[in-house]
Amino acid sequence: MEYFVQQFVNALAFGSEYALVALGLAVVFSIMGLVNFAHGEVIASACYCVFLAVAVGLSQPWLAILLALAAAGAASVLLERVAFRPVRNAPTTTGLLTAFGVSIILQNLFQLLISPRPQAVPVLNGLNATWHVGGFTVSSLQVMEFLAAALSIGALVLFLNRSTLGIAMRAAARDFSTVRLMGIRANRVIAMAFAISGVLAGVAAVFILARRGSVSPDMGFGLVMKAFVACVIGGFGSLSGAAVGGMLLGFIEVGLLVALPQEHGGLKEALTYVIVIAILVYRPEGLLGSRQELGDKEI
Repeated sequence: MEYFVQQFVNALAFGSEYALVALGLAVVFSIMGLVNFAHGEVIASACYCVFLAVAVGLSQPWLAILLALAAAGAASVLLERVAFRPVRNAPTTTGLLTAFGVSIILQNLFQLLISPRPQAVPVLNGLNATWHVGGFTVSSLQVMEFLAAALSIGALVLFLNRSTLGIAMRAAARDFSTVRLMGIRANRVIAMAFAISGVLAGVAAVFILARRGSVSPDMGFGLVMKAFVACVIGGFGSLSGAAVGGMLLGFIEVGLLVALPQEHGGLKEALTYVIVIAILVYRPEGLLGSRQELGDKEI
């Protein structure tokens, strides 16, 4: 029973991390139709800011957390202004190539200006403790990651439903042209979408740092690929779909780790994508996505 509880908590933690990053991708995509593959470097930027702050004497974990959130939000807004705004009206493939280019450029800058090797960041290690709850042993970091993801999603829902700018963002996701005709500034809505995406990346960065205890140039790229898959499973453009897809992907991965014999553990990634493909064959638009008519492609 204790093993089952531990694996269930593991799945919640992995799913929460994927959901946070997938939500960041989905918020931007819903407004701009852009898949921001540089989102992983926003996570890395926040982690490197904490690393540099620790190098000059930062020792308070709560200050490191605030710094990560602020740095990720600022980095995301800066990328929108410098890299994505100039190609806002370009074809979708141009934005996609720009995002990949920004990702590679930032990874190389981290390697050249700091180090290509992982760098230790111990300031958040204290978050990773062992809790004994009702006879079960769980990681405090995993529980806090799930709670942080739930609070972040709840705060995002309240913002989108209760604030004027949030309602404008929801309207822009449906029909941006009409929103602009109503006098709402496009730059403000898009900048807010990137800021929210960045803050969600900052929350994920905090828990990645606490778990890994180090930062590396490519630490966010693989995670964004997983988050992209989560968005596709849930239905791209759907915020609730991104959260559900992230949680489902976490449970699929942990479930396969538990089910597979140790000598076949290397098949986890392949089998994960087999399951993802099976889901998309059944629901091509994603679990919570809306079906779109793309025309008849039969010969």
